[in-house]
Amino acid sequence: MNTRTPKDIDLIEELCALAKDAGAKALEIYATDFKTELKEDASPVTQADQLGEEIILAGLAKLAPDIPVLAEESASEGKIPELGNQFFLVDPLDGTREFINRTGEFTVNIALIRDGQPVMGVVYAPAINRLYAGVAGHGAWAQCVEEDGATGPREPITARPHPQDGLTALASRSHRSPETDEFLKELNVADFAAAGSSLKFCLIAESKADIYPRLGRTMEWDTGAGQAVLEAAGGAVVVHPGGERLLYGKKDRGFDNPHFIAWGIRDQ
Repeated sequence: MNTRTPKDIDLIEELCALAKDAGAKALEIYATDFKTELKEDASPVTQADQLGEEIILAGLAKLAPDIPVLAEESASEGKIPELGNQFFLVDPLDGTREFINRTGEFTVNIALIRDGQPVMGVVYAPAINRLYAGVAGHGAWAQCVEEDGATGPREPITARPHPQDGLTALASRSHRSPETDEFLKELNVADFAAAGSSLKFCLIAESKADIYPRLGRTMEWDTGAGQAVLEAAGGAVVVHPGGERLLYGKKDRGFDNPHFIAWGIRDQ
């Protein structure tokens, strides 16, 4: 029993604060002539990834010491704890390529997983001053974050039913695949936009888009927080082509995800 862990509605506030701290550090580095290195899998990593993760891990250790953490940079070094039925997922800088290319579309991601399900998540995009959060049973919201760290009022967000005049589809700016293009050809797509990082989940959550197909490889830390926000807003993330809910703690897969589709509200 995690007696030292705050209640969900209080815990999300703490996770938002940690994401803001990591995001502030990312912005500090973003403003410099930072260096980029390659990890063993040839994916890029910067000091913002590393220092952001240190900030979040230190905060989580104080906040909820009984809950293990699966974090991207630690996992890349082989540091994977026994997770059990409850754990945090951390991606300190999702969209590292967007960070390197200075598009502003990078995010800090923290999620809480229970019994394989993302029950809360925070997605913070510091370069565009936008924070998203969601808690199962409590809804989802967005906030403006000022340069001094002050937050504006919460704006409740909900996904929308599919528009009759066609869908707005999203795809990765850096990882779009031919399979994605083929899938979208089969749908009633009226508009298309590219976006980086987990912002795609959040754009659907706030009714700015309707579908995000990802027919390529992702890791659990790439998607957990975004899925939590989208599901709290009434949307869904399902495995493709099976249609079952995307779940977490897939140790036998090395914590990677199958192909999936993120949707707004499908029933009208």
